[in-house]
Formats: sequence, structure tokens, C-alpha cells
Amino acid sequence: MASTLISNNVVANTDRSRKKKKKKTQARDQQLQQQEDDKNHNKWKSETQQQIYSSKLLQTLSQVHLSPPPPSATATATRRGRVVREAADRVLAVAAKGKTRWSRAILTNRLKLKFQKKHRKQPRVVSATGTSRSPKKPKVSVLRLKGKSLPAVQRKVRVLGRLVPGCRKQPLPVILEEATDYIAALEMQVRAMTTLANLLSGSSSSSSSSASSSSGPPPS
Repeated sequence: MASTLISNNVVANTDRSRKKKKKKTQARDQQLQQQEDDKNHNKWKSETQQQIYSSKLLQTLSQVHLSPPPPSATATATRRGRVVREAADRVLAVAAKGKTRWSRAILTNRLKLKFQKKHRKQPRVVSATGTSRSPKKPKVSVLRLKGKSLPAVQRKVRVLGRLVPGCRKQPLPVILEEATDYIAALEMQVRAMTTLANLLSGSSSSSSSSASSSSGPPPS
């Protein structure tokens, strides 16, 4: 009887010690994760990170080759803006070093777009009568219909998950964590691109003024 009580106490003490160690480990992991998140968020606010991003963005844009522009000037501006935007987001994802879901989603989406461009033309389906017809249009998803009846908070969470790359089907804590880092990265991107735009506009205006002054007044 005494030996049974002693063995039960030993087992209980062992379980309690294991639970304490597990809680300490979880607390330490959460603290380390929080420190890593704070470090990443502060990284986007640093001047050094902005300079690194700006230099990589300039290097990437210099290597972008634009195809012959379409006849419409509006279409040309829209396409160039889309190319610059894709390059800026790609460099931003590379700067995040794939440590976040949104950065991995941007890089993965870039590969998917390349694959889709190669297989963009869909083959026409030939029926038994020999006439060709286009593939059927996809039906409206049931999830979209159910989304209209969700509570307001869940709808907002779903919208936020669609706005942050790679977070469409993630739980709320993951969405909030990714959104916080993504917003900080976008703020840095805006600052860097604004600085680059000001520098480029200043250099172009100075070059045009120097060219006009070097030409001199017309001969009398």
C-alpha cells in the first residue's frame, strides 16, 4: 500500500514537472517569436533597409524590358504602372527573405503567372457533332453565397485575409500578424518609391535645364 502511494506521488510529481517545463518552453518560444516580430517591424522603419530596398528596386527596374507599347497612351501608362508595381512587390518580398506568408505568396504567385502566360490560350472543346464550343463558365461558388450571411466581424476578417497575400484561409491571429508586418513593409515601400521619384524628377529637370543653357541664345 505504501509503495503504491509512493509510486503514485512520483508519477504525479513527474507529470507536474513536465507540464511546468512545457509551459516554460511555450512561454520562451512566444517571447522569442514576439522579439523576432518586433525586430522585423522595426526593420521596415529603418533608413538602412529603405536604402537597400531602393537600390535593389532601381537595379530590378533597369533590367525590366518593356514590349512595344500598344497604340493607346492610356494602355501604355497602365501597363508600365503594372510592371513597376509587380517589380516593387517582388523586390519587397525578396527583402522579407521569405520569412512571412505574404512574401512567399508574392514570389509563388509570380511563378504561377509565368506558367499561366505560357498556357493562356484554352483549347476549344469539339462536340460529338463536330462543332466547336467554348468551355463552360464556372458556376458561382457556394462559399460566396454563404459569405453574404456571415456576421460583420467575420466578413471583415475575410476581406482582410484577401487583402494580405497568402492569408485567404488563415485564422485571425495569423492574419493580424501578417497584416501588421505587411503594412509596415508597404509603408517603407511608399517612402522608398517617393524618394526615388523625387530624385529621378530632379535629375531629369536639371539635365533639361543644363541642355537648354548649353544651347545658348539663338544667333542674331
